[in-house]
Amino acid sequence: MRARGSFFKELANFLDWEKVLDNDKFSAGRRHIVALLTCFWCGLGPPARVQGVVAAWKDQATTKMSEELQADFEGGDSGASNVYPAQCSSLRKNGHVVIKGRACKIVEMSTSKTGKHGHAKVHLIGIDLFTGKKYEDICPSTHNMDVPVVKRADYQLIDISDDGYLSLMKDTGELRDDIRLPDGDLGSDIKNKFENNEDLLLTVLAAMEEEMVVATKPNMK
Repeated sequence: MRARGSFFKELANFLDWEKVLDNDKFSAGRRHIVALLTCFWCGLGPPARVQGVVAAWKDQATTKMSEELQADFEGGDSGASNVYPAQCSSLRKNGHVVIKGRACKIVEMSTSKTGKHGHAKVHLIGIDLFTGKKYEDICPSTHNMDVPVVKRADYQLIDISDDGYLSLMKDTGELRDDIRLPDGDLGSDIKNKFENNEDLLLTVLAAMEEEMVVATKPNMK
């Protein structure tokens, strides 16, 4: 009966490792196990050819994982693409963070001393970008929190409908009519200036699928 070590030596010599590596029927884990078991059963350590193939497999696996993670980030649903993770300790006052599911501006933050479990904690106070409501949260400094992607854009005011919706024009000439006149003093100011035939640019703040006019200025064009 052929010795087990001899059998695996012959297998190591004659098996086409490149085909094993490229064979879609072999999962990543199986390819790794097949390569390692075969070469170690030989008793002499991994042959150079096997080592090269295993190294190539690791490179491929690392590259594929990076590509898949990037694809997940770019191709996820709209909610996921509106935030990104950041370590809590990297956040700063006047920056942005998601607290209780809301996009907030950080107005206060403090860090406690490292406790007996080895984690300092960050106390965050934020103001909702759209409602002005105050939110608070406490997070270990080494943990991640979601940060909203916040954008600002200027639009020329074209009209104000009877039901309070604004007709806005982008630089490209494209019109949109889905943003309401803001409440309070800002809304009253916009309406009064528009009725006095002033040419206005409105600044629209956007974050986490919400939008709101936050400022106005004369259109100097």
